[in-house]
Amino acid sequence: MPLHACGCGCVKYNGTSSMRRLLGILLCSVTGVAFAGEYAVFASGSRLHVDRHETSGDKVRLYNADGYIEMDVAAVRGYEAEEYVPPAPTPASPAPVAAGWQAEACATKLADAAADKYGLPRRLVRSVISRESDFQPRAVSPKGAIGLMQLMPATAEALGADPRDPAQNVDAGTRYLRDLLEKYDGGLWHALAAYNAGPGAVDKYQGVPPYRETIDYVGKIDRDLKKAEGVTQ
Repeated sequence: MPLHACGCGCVKYNGTSSMRRLLGILLCSVTGVAFAGEYAVFASGSRLHVDRHETSGDKVRLYNADGYIEMDVAAVRGYEAEEYVPPAPTPASPAPVAAGWQAEACATKLADAAADKYGLPRRLVRSVISRESDFQPRAVSPKGAIGLMQLMPATAEALGADPRDPAQNVDAGTRYLRDLLEKYDGGLWHALAAYNAGPGAVDKYQGVPPYRETIDYVGKIDRDLKKAEGVTQ
């Protein structure tokens, strides 16, 4: 399943941290390489089909026909092997790097537009997308959640959205997050827990349910927002 840009036409990268990561990976030699068709399993539980991956220090590149995506090794929980394929040659041009930037930059652009539309902080929507799908528009979880904001098909249908369309996915997911914030009178932790585990679980426990995944999910986004306080978006 090759990765495609989300169609917004954006070619910029998101923030100086991406440039530092890129320079770091270009300046060091590749210390680990694995070849084969496989699924990268992210910390969120989402899976993404890739041709192969390369590791160097604390960074990993996930390759497919269109290029590669670079991220922290810790963001990938593991790999599920598919059938073996011959090693692909290392790309000689910088085009794959641009493709990686484009995917995240387009997702960020969609996140900001939806956040502005529904009156939410841009950093909040970006952080939710980061935790849900690592900015991968074709991510699919083992439970069947789809796309950038990992919408379940039934939820997407109720919101009148096609979850496989990145723009509709982000718009519907942001609208759903706003509705949860309204349901819990602006309680961010309650809304995030409901987005992750479902409103039924939050209502049952009258707060963040005692699920390790949900506790980690809420905590990571909360730390993202606090870290960004005072930074102009």
